[in-house]
Amino acid sequence: MSDAPLILKAQLARQDFALDVALELPAHGITALFGPSGSGKTTCLRVLAGLERQARGAVVVDGQTWQDSARGVFLPTHRRAVGYVFQEASLFDHLTVEGNLRFGFDRTPAAERRHGWDHGLDLLGIRPLLPRRPRELSGGERQRVAIARALATSPRLLLMDEPLAALDAARKAEILPWLEQLHEALDLPVVYVTHATDEVARLADHVVLLDQGRVQAQGALTEVLTRTDLPLSRGDAAVSVIVAKASGYSPEDQLQVLDFDGGQLMLPRARQQRLATGTRVRLHIQARDVSLSLLKPEQTSVLNVLPCTVVQVVDDAPGQVLVSLRPGDDTQLLSRISHLSARRLGIAPGLRVYAQIKGVAMVR
Repeated sequence: MSDAPLILKAQLARQDFALDVALELPAHGITALFGPSGSGKTTCLRVLAGLERQARGAVVVDGQTWQDSARGVFLPTHRRAVGYVFQEASLFDHLTVEGNLRFGFDRTPAAERRHGWDHGLDLLGIRPLLPRRPRELSGGERQRVAIARALATSPRLLLMDEPLAALDAARKAEILPWLEQLHEALDLPVVYVTHATDEVARLADHVVLLDQGRVQAQGALTEVLTRTDLPLSRGDAAVSVIVAKASGYSPEDQLQVLDFDGGQLMLPRARQQRLATGTRVRLHIQARDVSLSLLKPEQTSVLNVLPCTVVQVVDDAPGQVLVSLRPGDDTQLLSRISHLSARRLGIAPGLRVYAQIKGVAMVR
């Protein structure tokens, strides 16, 4: 795959809805389309897949023009190298898992195959499932097989339409680590539709917020999550994402040391083995787990205390404010505190404070 951006320009009018978007998305990694029901997320996927013949605009993938209404170019769906994963796995019940995978693989011309038919077996941990029928699988297993079947077609673009929406919490927790692993291994753009903030924070690299068929905002995950004018940063689910590198390990305390541009964080060992020096990880910090102090705490059980500058203060829930902080040049952190605390501390843009981080989750 080249580094050419994925281009989607689409205008589509219906009786009760109008889509009008112009997007230039990264050629690698996961782009999350986020927004309420009816905002146009799935319609964008359908345009990319060639399922909306009436849409005007352009679709360019890996430098190849799939659609350009100004030039009269329109590749039909079967000629677009797209893998599509739906909410429901939609597997063929009369075939085994292996049969389902081979169905997609065998229909891809040999000259267009970029991987063997079993490319997704180990990526998604489904090799032991090959002889089973779909009815013998859990919901999470079925979705992993559906993703592997999509990969078996050697797509240049993978589209995922709320693939976890039909799963209960346990099955969702089961499949998320596989999606994280998939993210690291795939060398193609993935467009992932969701309305779940936790999926965005855990999986996405780039985020597009849609509302009523228009782009409300877009950008790198770490930037969009901490924009206080956007819905992703509001309420109890507000979270910051920090990309850090493993820099050391304390065997005595069993603490992993992680560096980022705003300082250093220490985490209890969450994995069987310590991380190799230089390993990049993604850290999630809930806004509700960050308290503020004007003085550096000296006698506290909180391991992670970062000096920060207040960037912005906005009202959130009743009696609560959301404070945007900058611990480093390229990192922003959110803190959700009471309005009373903010008033007593004189929290205002430009103020230097200490952020006490009570909880950090390392997701990959």
